[in-house]
Amino acid sequence: MLSRKIMLMQGNEACVEGALAAGMRFFAGYPITPSTEIAEIAAERLPKVGGKFIQMEDELASMGAVVGASLAGLKAMTATSGPGFSLKQENIGFACLTEVPCVVVNVQRGGPSTGLPTLPAQGDVMQTRWGTHGDHPIIVISPSSVREVYDMTIRAFNLSEKYRVPCILLMDEVVAHMRERVELPDKSSIDIINRKKVASTLSDYKPYMDYDSDGIPPMANFGDGIPFHVTGLIHDISGFPSNNPKVTEDLINRLMNKINNNIGDIIEYEKLYMEDAETVIVTFGCTARSVLSAIRVLRQEGLKIGMLRLKTIWPFAHIAIKELMQSSVNTLIVAEMNYGQLLETVKASAEGAFRIYGLNKYNGELITPQEVIDKVREVAEYA
Repeated sequence: MLSRKIMLMQGNEACVEGALAAGMRFFAGYPITPSTEIAEIAAERLPKVGGKFIQMEDELASMGAVVGASLAGLKAMTATSGPGFSLKQENIGFACLTEVPCVVVNVQRGGPSTGLPTLPAQGDVMQTRWGTHGDHPIIVISPSSVREVYDMTIRAFNLSEKYRVPCILLMDEVVAHMRERVELPDKSSIDIINRKKVASTLSDYKPYMDYDSDGIPPMANFGDGIPFHVTGLIHDISGFPSNNPKVTEDLINRLMNKINNNIGDIIEYEKLYMEDAETVIVTFGCTARSVLSAIRVLRQEGLKIGMLRLKTIWPFAHIAIKELMQSSVNTLIVAEMNYGQLLETVKASAEGAFRIYGLNKYNGELITPQEVIDKVREVAEYA
């Protein structure tokens, strides 16, 4: 018989529980509101399962420690908020180029700079995609409920391990700090993915050789007896630096293609009230909760409103926008707690097929259901 656990759980707590269920055995971080509970709970829980917790001297070092632990074979995670996420970018870029699986939790707060430490925002959308320099792969997913934090933390580890790429769990202060009744699944029912390992019989190991022609090289662990070289410089299949244009192009193409060729596996989104929708609200994270409440009110008034909730932020779900072109939808409203970061991506994906408006709020307060209702009515007047 499967054993389920029902709890009153905070989002940050659910993140740690999900990480442990996924096999996290190393956490390095530095306290920062509103993610600090993740570090506090990890510090308590990890030693009980044979894992390691370390508080580093700063955010740069914590990201470096996570990369090192992953190279040694452990599933590793760190958690931070906007200012700390900015400091982690150099080592996130290192992990992208060296293909080190790891999970980075970013609990968003108001910015820029130290901004609004205890207040919610969704202003790190573009930073998660382009925060580190150069062309690089990344996966970013965003939960809207406490239970989804648990599930998506597991998924973040699975995606990271499967594709050898940093995966960012993009939360916000609301989801991180709210408490909900959560029913956790039996751990035996959870699908866990582990990184592709080097065959024990493999000789002359090349750490970046695409042995299986799927774009994802197998990994050896530092310390297990197979020596290999890791560098943040452009490298050949042996792991050593190269300035050769062909080597450079082949490497970047492989890094990008291992994500681009698996869009169907990576991208997730949710459509609600879409059967006859003429106006669709595109949103994610905590804002989706206000949007859903507003849609229920508007539907009672006879307005044909639907919601497209992005669970995967990057790579962007272009296919979801294309699907709307085959429906009765003529208007999109992009609701996000920032100045309009996702709006331009939606416009580009829509290719002029819809009237598109932004519903933006960036003063440290939630977008309320009433503000969604007011925006829909305002847009309807323009039709």
